[in-house]
Amino acid sequence: MKTKAAVVYEAGKPIEIEELDLDGPRDGEVLIRYTHAGLCHSDVHVAHGDLEARLPMVLGHEGAGIIEEVGPGVTRVKPGDHVVCSFIPNCGTCRYCASGQQSICDMGATILEGYLPGERFAWSGPRGDYGAMCMLGTFSQYGVIHQNSAVKVDDDLPLDKAVLVGCGVPTGWGSAVNTANVRPGQTVVVIGVGGIGINAVQGARYAGAKNVIAIDPLENKREKAMELGATHSFASMDEAAMGAIAEMTRGQMADAAILTPGLMTSEIVAGGFHSVGKGGTVVLTGLNKLMEQNIELPGTILTLYRKSIKGSLFGDCNPTTDIPKILGLYQSGDLKLDEIITRTYTLDQVQEGYDDLLAGKNVRGVVVHEHS
Repeated sequence: MKTKAAVVYEAGKPIEIEELDLDGPRDGEVLIRYTHAGLCHSDVHVAHGDLEARLPMVLGHEGAGIIEEVGPGVTRVKPGDHVVCSFIPNCGTCRYCASGQQSICDMGATILEGYLPGERFAWSGPRGDYGAMCMLGTFSQYGVIHQNSAVKVDDDLPLDKAVLVGCGVPTGWGSAVNTANVRPGQTVVVIGVGGIGINAVQGARYAGAKNVIAIDPLENKREKAMELGATHSFASMDEAAMGAIAEMTRGQMADAAILTPGLMTSEIVAGGFHSVGKGGTVVLTGLNKLMEQNIELPGTILTLYRKSIKGSLFGDCNPTTDIPKILGLYQSGDLKLDEIITRTYTLDQVQEGYDDLLAGKNVRGVVVHEHS
């Protein structure tokens, strides 16, 4: 079948809209009609070359839609099911899945290669085989994905909101609730209030943090953070912010700093490190180039103050259980999704959507797919 998709052919070049051929589902695979896709910063990392991926690649790793057809051996979903796509697949049987660490499932090893298990490419076009970002490629009207990437959700959930729970929402939420292990009465700093950071703010608030300090240079991001749970906000981790954290904690400093910038730098890591006190936890969620050296800290302070530095992928969530759980919090009004969506786009406007993201205009943008 034919499908229209947004493709990156070369790092640093604009995203192009192409018509591609899509093969049908094989063993363990499903055909999905994507209804919505989220504009998440990780696709920018691929498009700009920060994350080296096999190209050409259909971008998009946040997706929601309806299952159209299933291949042999599929048991997780059936035709007609509404699903949210997990940007890390989960096999359920590898060492990590079996120990409750689905976010580092072995199947995630090839998400930047873009092929399905067996090194199979479902898309083809003018330049041969096309990979799929995170084995999903949600910037396409249709896709063939592995059943391990599909999480069934309630039919009455609005997919234009649920789509965000495939990556950005649990990544931010879980960075606070799971990785930082925020507890009632604590003080939490969130550095970078984009699509992930805003949900770290929501997660810290829901976990009972007394003080949630949002750090972002853009006023619109700081305002949204204050609307959704932050108690204080600052443009940078400067003396004013450090002084305020010291004052509100009687000099003990923050319990956790969650770093969710668009591009992780050594300065941001150092700011987070110095904002936490004894026993404090620094969570690195944002990305940079794969081998970029961006942690340079005083090891003696790390030791004497017993600080911890942790990496967080997918917010340490288990998508098969946490995606429905987080959507349940949305249904109960405890998690806001409608309020973080700034604008919607058509597939033809994907490049404009990312230009808006990089310009800081949007907290979250969503692509609404059109089907004839």
